[in-house]
Amino acid sequence: MIGETFDDYLDEQGNIKIRGDSTMLDFVDMHTAANGDELAYRYIDYSRERDGEYLELTWRQFGVRLRAVAARLQQVTKPMDRVAILAPQGLDYVVAMFAAVYAGNIGVPLFDPEELGHNDRVRAILGDCRPAAILTAGSTAARVREIFRDLPASQRPRIIAVDAIPDSVGESWVRPDISIDSVAYLQYTSGSTRVPAGVEITHRAVGTNLLQMIDSIGIGWNARGVTWLPMFHDMGLLCVILPAIGGKFITIMSPSAFVRRPYRWIKELAAISDGASTYAAAPNFAYEHAAVRGLPKPGEDLDLSNVIGLINGSEPVSVTSMQKFNEAFTPYGLPKTAMKPCYGMAEATLFVSATKREDEAKVVYVDRAALNAGHMVAVDQNADNAVAQVSCGHVALSQWAVIVDPETGDELPDGEVGEIWLHGNNMGIGYWGRDKESEDTFRNRLTSRRPDSHAEGTAPEADWMRTGDFGAYFEKELYIIGRVKDLVIVDGRNHYPQDLELSAQEASSALRPGFVAAFSLTPNEIPQAMLDTGVSAGSEQLVIVAERGTGAAKLDPEPIAEAVRAEIAQRHGVAVRDLLLVPAGSIPRTSSGKIARRRCKAAYLEGRLRGGHRQQEFPDAEQE
Repeated sequence: MIGETFDDYLDEQGNIKIRGDSTMLDFVDMHTAANGDELAYRYIDYSRERDGEYLELTWRQFGVRLRAVAARLQQVTKPMDRVAILAPQGLDYVVAMFAAVYAGNIGVPLFDPEELGHNDRVRAILGDCRPAAILTAGSTAARVREIFRDLPASQRPRIIAVDAIPDSVGESWVRPDISIDSVAYLQYTSGSTRVPAGVEITHRAVGTNLLQMIDSIGIGWNARGVTWLPMFHDMGLLCVILPAIGGKFITIMSPSAFVRRPYRWIKELAAISDGASTYAAAPNFAYEHAAVRGLPKPGEDLDLSNVIGLINGSEPVSVTSMQKFNEAFTPYGLPKTAMKPCYGMAEATLFVSATKREDEAKVVYVDRAALNAGHMVAVDQNADNAVAQVSCGHVALSQWAVIVDPETGDELPDGEVGEIWLHGNNMGIGYWGRDKESEDTFRNRLTSRRPDSHAEGTAPEADWMRTGDFGAYFEKELYIIGRVKDLVIVDGRNHYPQDLELSAQEASSALRPGFVAAFSLTPNEIPQAMLDTGVSAGSEQLVIVAERGTGAAKLDPEPIAEAVRAEIAQRHGVAVRDLLLVPAGSIPRTSSGKIARRRCKAAYLEGRLRGGHRQQEFPDAEQE
C-alpha cells in the first residue's frame, strides 16, 4: 500500500475513501519517488526462447518512459482526446496505457494488431471513440497503418511507436489538469450482441475498485501478481494497474504463451526466495486447461503454498473445473482457500464480489424446478433434481448489490432470484457518446427497499446500475444465476442456459468441455428444415450447439445426440429439437472468451455453423 495501511483509505463510516483525491498519476509518482529502484513490471517473452526472455522495468524507469510517451502525445493531441492502444502484449502496452492517462488523454485499451479475428470489432470501436492518436510498437506500426488506409489523410489518427520515443522527450512533459473524477479510460464491453460500448472509467472508480480487490483478496505489500490475460480485457487491465496501488511487481506473459504451455503460468505463481505471496486472475476455462496440461514434469519441484488468491471470473464458474484444478495442484501445496470465484463486469470497472481470503470456495445444491421458478431452495447433493451453484462470495466493501424485480424496481428478499443492481464509487459513469443507453443502464432508482436491505448505507435517491444478470443472495453470499437476455423459455418454463449446457456436457465425453451453447427459438424463428420434421410452429424449441472434444471428430454423431437428449429430457423435462455438433473453434465467443449465445443463435439461423466455419472473434491460440 505504498508504505501505508488499508485503514488509511477508510472514512469515519468505514467506507473506502481515496486519500487526497489521488489520481492514477499520483499513485505512480508516489511509487517512483519512494520505490524507484524496485521492480514494477516484468514481461516474459517466449517468442524466441523456450524458457522465456525476462524484460523488466523498475518504478523509476517506468516513470521516465511514461513521461516521454506522454510528452509526445501532448505534442499532437488535446486534453481528453481519446488515445487507443493497439500493441502486442508486453511492457510497451503497459507504458502506452499509463502514458495516455499521463498526457491528460482518455486511454482506449485495444488488441494486438497482429492477432486475427478482431478487425470488425476494432473498426467499430475506433469509429465509436474516434481517437486522435494510436499508440503501438515499432513491430506493429505498419499493420496499424493498414487499418486506416481507406480513410482520407485528414481523418487518420496519429500513429506513434512507443519504443521509438527517446527518454529525453519527457523533459517537455506538462502535468495535465485532471481530477479524481476525470475519465481515465474507456473500457469497451465484450459486445456479445451489439456494437461494443465504451464504459467511462474515472480515476476514482479505478482507485476504489483496486482497493476493493486488495481488501477482498487480502493482497498485502508483499504480494506479487502473475497474469497472461490480454490487457484490453478489464480483468487483464486491472491486474496490471494494481501494482500502482498495492503489492509488489506483476509478471506478465502473452495469452498464447499460457495456452500453449500453461505450466509457465503455474511456475510463476510458485514460491521463490523473496517469500512473497502470489495472486492471479483468469476465466474458468484456464483452470481446467492448467489442470490438464499445466502439471510439472515428474520429479520437478513446485511449491504453491504461497498462493493467496486465484480469482475465477469473467465466465460462469464450474464446480468440475475447480475440483480438477484443486486435485491437480493440492499435492504441490496449493491451499484449499486459493480458488476465489468472483463476480464482476466492465461497468463496475471490474470487481464486485469474491470469496474471502480465509474461506474455501462454496458450492450449494438447490432444487432445479424451484430455481427455474425464481427461488433458491437447498437440497441434498444427491437429490434427483439437484443443481450445483457456485457462490461468488461477499460483495466488496463500499460496493452495494441488490436483487431487484426488474419489472417493478422492488428489492427482493434473500433466496429470491432477480436482476442484480449495483451502486458504488467503483462504477463507471456511463457509456461514451450514448446518453440514452447510459441513462437507462446507470441511473435507476429502487422503488422499495426491504427492512434488511442490501442497500443499507446508500441514499434514497442513489443511482443504481442494471447489470442484466440474474442473481440471488443465499446464506448471505451472492450467487449469479445467468443473463436476463439469455434465459431459455420452452413451453412457458424458464431454464438457465448454463444449466442445460452442463447437462449436455456431462451426458457425453465427446463434447468439448466449456464449449456448449443452449438457446431457444421462438415460433417465428423456427427454420423451415425443422418444421419439415414435424416440429410445431406454435411453441418455443430448444437448440444445443456443441463443439466436438479431442478425438471425437470421427465418432458417429447419433449416439452422442441420443445421450444428450436423454440427459436433458430426464433432468429438465424438455426436448432438444436440434443438437448440432461442430468442430472446435466454431462457436462464437466474446473478446473475453465467454460463449456468445446470441451470436451463436444468429449463426445457427443463418446456417453458418453447419459447414464447420471457424469463428474469428476469439480464435483459439492452439487447436486440440
